[in-house]
Amino acid sequence: MERMIIFCMLFFCSSMVLTATPQKAMKYKQLLKTIDQLKDVVKDKDAELLHTPENPVDECLFTAVTCFQKGILKLQPKNSQVNSTFIKTVNILKRPILKDSGKQCESTCESYEKKPPKEFLQSFSKLMKKV
Repeated sequence: MERMIIFCMLFFCSSMVLTATPQKAMKYKQLLKTIDQLKDVVKDKDAELLHTPENPVDECLFTAVTCFQKGILKLQPKNSQVNSTFIKTVNILKRPILKDSGKQCESTCESYEKKPPKEFLQSFSKLMKKV
């Protein structure tokens, strides 16, 4: 009887671990879709250049994501017809994505090179794939 209880507890614990991982992966896949949607509706010509983190080290992931989230607030829709889609996607991407690891990062948003909005979003997408 004891063995049966231990087996059930182990089975329950392992199933809980297995279900936690796909939820996180699903969240990041949804964020990637949202970034791709934003690429289609963002103004790229005559737009402000944005600080674009590329290849940040692990302790700077939180800072890099925060930089991207600040940059998204500076984006503009390419026309009034896509304004509602633009607003929805920006609101999704403003939500917290990563928890602060507490590690200090040497670089700041301003230390990264400025790039056009489409390249900015492409780099954001690449970072989210890395995460």
